[in-house]
Amino acid sequence: MQSRLESLLEAFANIGTGMLVSFTLGMIVYPWFGFNVTPTQNVWIVVIFTTVSLLRSYLWRRWFNRQLVRRVSRGLR
Repeated sequence: MQSRLESLLEAFANIGTGMLVSFTLGMIVYPWFGFNVTPTQNVWIVVIFTTVSLLRSYLWRRWFNRQLVRRVSRGLR
């Protein structure tokens, strides 16, 4: 079982690598749809979505971990 800190660190590693991909894709994809964004604007877009994604990943992991602990404590594994 992961600790909360370990869950948070895993989520940061996962989301952090996604930031680079998102930034690169944003610079390519946004112009295809007529949005001309500067690199600075793209960084802020990535930061906003990354923050939401990090929180979402962390909360889901904690929820699933809590469900597993409950099942194991009831002997239902």
